[in-house]
Amino acid sequence: MTISKFKTAINLGLLNILSVIIYRVLLKFSLHPVCHINSKIPPGPFFIKSDLPPIQSPGTSSWMNSSKLFSFFEIPLKKEIPNWLVNPLKNNLPNFPLIDWWKIPDFDEDMGDIKLVWEQSRMDWVIAYAQRARNGDQTALENLNCWISDWLKHNPPYLGPNWKCGQESSIRVINLACASMILGNEIPESFVSLISLHLKRISPTMSYAISQNNNHGTSEAAALFIGGSLISSLGDQDGRKWEKQGRYWLENRVDKLVHSDGSFSQYSVNYHRMLLDTLSFSELWRKKMGLVSFSKYFYHKSSCATNWLYQMVSFETGEAPNIGSNDGSRLLQLTDIPFKDYRASIQLAMAVFQNKKAYPNHVLSNQHLEWLGIQQAEGEPPAYCNCEFLDGGYTIMRHGSVSVVFRFPQFHFRPCQADALHIDLWKNGINLLGDAGTYSYSDKKLFQYFSGTSAHNTIEFDERDQMPRISRFLFSNWLKSENYQLVSLDDNNYKIATGYSDSFGAKHHRSVSLSQEKLQIFDRVSGFKERAILRWRITNTKWKIDIEDKSLSITNGHHKLEVTSNVPIIRAAISNGFKSIHYLDKELTPILEVEINQPGKLISQYFFNVRN
Repeated sequence: MTISKFKTAINLGLLNILSVIIYRVLLKFSLHPVCHINSKIPPGPFFIKSDLPPIQSPGTSSWMNSSKLFSFFEIPLKKEIPNWLVNPLKNNLPNFPLIDWWKIPDFDEDMGDIKLVWEQSRMDWVIAYAQRARNGDQTALENLNCWISDWLKHNPPYLGPNWKCGQESSIRVINLACASMILGNEIPESFVSLISLHLKRISPTMSYAISQNNNHGTSEAAALFIGGSLISSLGDQDGRKWEKQGRYWLENRVDKLVHSDGSFSQYSVNYHRMLLDTLSFSELWRKKMGLVSFSKYFYHKSSCATNWLYQMVSFETGEAPNIGSNDGSRLLQLTDIPFKDYRASIQLAMAVFQNKKAYPNHVLSNQHLEWLGIQQAEGEPPAYCNCEFLDGGYTIMRHGSVSVVFRFPQFHFRPCQADALHIDLWKNGINLLGDAGTYSYSDKKLFQYFSGTSAHNTIEFDERDQMPRISRFLFSNWLKSENYQLVSLDDNNYKIATGYSDSFGAKHHRSVSLSQEKLQIFDRVSGFKERAILRWRITNTKWKIDIEDKSLSITNGHHKLEVTSNVPIIRAAISNGFKSIHYLDKELTPILEVEINQPGKLISQYFFNVRN
């Protein structure tokens, strides 16, 4: 093992690595306890007619005439129930086989992206049909029971792709529990059996979920707590065991994976939303079941995580920087709020953990609360402010309608993208300089592009990533910030500065200042071998470029970006790259590239409100 791999192993945790190795070896030889569980398929019905009054607010319109995979790809719904074992975007592919789930590979080019099969089996449709059934639609109730029966028929325990991931099973448990909360009836025995067969799958592999130090642990712990407490309330001993196991690990994961500044271990805005929804629903369920409160640090960390996302999100549009991995995950789809709008999740978390209303007049966020039976929160929303999230490696600078998110390396957990010193620029809720996103986990080449340095607003050295790759999801030689400083010059000008030295000897120091009329970025680079390329991922408008020896400027008639250098610029151009807002969807986007071939200094200035 090389020194860099050994250091990476230390950072990941030797016990975590050992746990993963043991898990995979035991699965390979069918020796793991999870390989020997069995459950019978319970007969329906799983839900009965609600005796609660209708909810006046509209629910989601999804799963009425069509569904949207990853909140983007519209799939028309015909009279027949979906095929749960095939990629719905590629009808020429065969069904995934109904074999023991641990014998199905993570990535199979012949079968396509397994997440496309998982997406429909997350059972978001359970919530949609439960909402309509709550408001008196008998057909919706019949469809709800019929679809669950059909799903079980074509996904018998524990065969096929939809049992492969414990987190996917956990998402189903959360959606089923949410549907039961909406309908509010006495729980049929068949529903309890349905939850039980899922918990039998989740519980034995919790050690693997915990070793990942990500939302697998939080999601699976939440499902055990939620499902276990339901079963326990009926006097079942297995339920008490699962409830206790889930509570312990949920509190443990929140304490370990959420920093005191609210940052989450996955360094991802969208996965942070998933974390918050998981924690919010777990607390709502605890109250519904009349259970003992979680620990103090659970509530403190949950509140900090709420503040983190609130500060990241635009008040005007609800959109957030597309920083970190984004596989389209979204829980609790109760309204037609767009995927890119994070306000419903923040509204819920702030009401649950702070008794505040983040967006008092946002209709869909208020309807989201109503469907979950939450009364109007009392407190005023917190103020937007300049924020330092030093544990996670983010700083937010604001000036009027302009905000800047500065991403710097501060890795306590494995980094998911090589995005050190990336900058996201926003004005009036519009992303002017943005992140490329993720696109796909299964397409190795494109995944490396989207997670790599060239897909971010930073500087790439020698056409390589800032950190070497060990595997698809793992970098080595994690970067560390050097000489971080945040200086408030006065009420109208804020400045932040930090840098890093990578394992190849290259150095990048970046200082950022924000004032009323412009954003200024000062880059100092050295130690690279052949070239350094500065990239700015600009908006998809018509830009005019003017180039000189050591300077250039581009303008679209409204905004202007200037770059100057103390050394010759050997190449400057607006090229095409990709960006991805939704999983498996990508589009071309313009990128300003400025290249130098010797150590130097680059100054970028983005001016707002430029006249033609």
